[in-house]
Amino acid sequence: MSTVAVTTPLPGESNAVAPPRIQRLRVQNYRVLRDLTLKELTPLTVLSGPNGSGKSTVFDVFAFLAEAFTEGLRRPWDRRNRAHEIRSRGAEGPVVIEVQYREAPRSRLITYRLSVDEVRGAPVVVEELLRWNTSPGSGRPTHILDFRNGSGVVTDDETGLRSDEVLASPDLLAVSTLGQLARHPRVAALRRFITGWYLSYLSADSTRGVPESGPQERLSQSGDNLPNVIQYLKERHPDRLDAILATLARRVPRLEAVETELLADGRLLLQLRDAPFAEPILSKFASDGTLKMLAYLTVLYDPEPAQLIGIEEPENQLHPRLMLPLAEEAREAAGRSQVLVTTHSPYFVDGLKPDELWVLDRRADGYARASRASNMPRVLAQMKVGAQLGALWMEGFFDVGDPLRDRQDRL
Repeated sequence: MSTVAVTTPLPGESNAVAPPRIQRLRVQNYRVLRDLTLKELTPLTVLSGPNGSGKSTVFDVFAFLAEAFTEGLRRPWDRRNRAHEIRSRGAEGPVVIEVQYREAPRSRLITYRLSVDEVRGAPVVVEELLRWNTSPGSGRPTHILDFRNGSGVVTDDETGLRSDEVLASPDLLAVSTLGQLARHPRVAALRRFITGWYLSYLSADSTRGVPESGPQERLSQSGDNLPNVIQYLKERHPDRLDAILATLARRVPRLEAVETELLADGRLLLQLRDAPFAEPILSKFASDGTLKMLAYLTVLYDPEPAQLIGIEEPENQLHPRLMLPLAEEAREAAGRSQVLVTTHSPYFVDGLKPDELWVLDRRADGYARASRASNMPRVLAQMKVGAQLGALWMEGFFDVGDPLRDRQDRL
């Protein structure tokens, strides 16, 4: 083991700096999310529910917003097949996403609202608002940015001076465009926050690749640069890599080391060594579960983590008994990042508190609704006598989200 001192706190350590926290999310006209609100979100927020209930759509809302800030609005809009597939079926009007967050505990509540419609097949920002309360408690909201159809007003949050701005096109995001200018620090802060999100769509097959050599600080969405991240940690944060490998060794029997080898053509090879064998095996021959667990740990133990981490269905290709410790590690990581997880696994849910779990289901009108486990009296009563949340889910104690019972109710 390396003796290099830890320079950044491990997940859950008390000296970690609290990241910005999203307090509330409201979505309108986004696929099955006709009008959905999640409020008083916890540092670790988990979405469960039947197939097609909308949990992956909530995840995609965050992905859409992050992509719009990094790539521009048109590409993620087109990628999702435009309004034909994005707008809720049978609905009219713009797609609306509203995020409320605080940059630090007890700081001012900041609200960002984006409304997008479509004109002749192209997305148009019909409204974009950024405001904050005048005091940390509540106070009167003050608009920092107010734009409609490519033009609007930006207010300096220190001097109060207002300036009119016109964007080159109505499909441009004002926060993304003006947030690159030093004279708009509050707008820039929101831009940094959203562009810094990490939303994972990990694939074990992607992690088996042999990428070009070179250290990279953060895992890609698919995990195809895992060898580069291991190289970065080995060179810059060996203490953190030691912690990751020690945790992985507890999860994967007989695993001794994870190594990278620079090939003659400049590519980077990932290898895993099992006891008692001296020769390592190539990552392409390692198990899916080992590679996915390694990838998740590099995200959760990131020395400089994203301020929002999203993980979709981590149970895929992992042993069920690994879900409870993974849930605990996700909560520890939530001390330095806000963590969003979607899951079908009752074993992962067993590691949660009732206020961390939202259950999504579809109403009779076909649109999604969300119910918090902490608002289900039967669940709370059973947990008081020692029942686990995942077991209660499987035994039918939840008020919603049972696909078999919901089907019977419709018959």
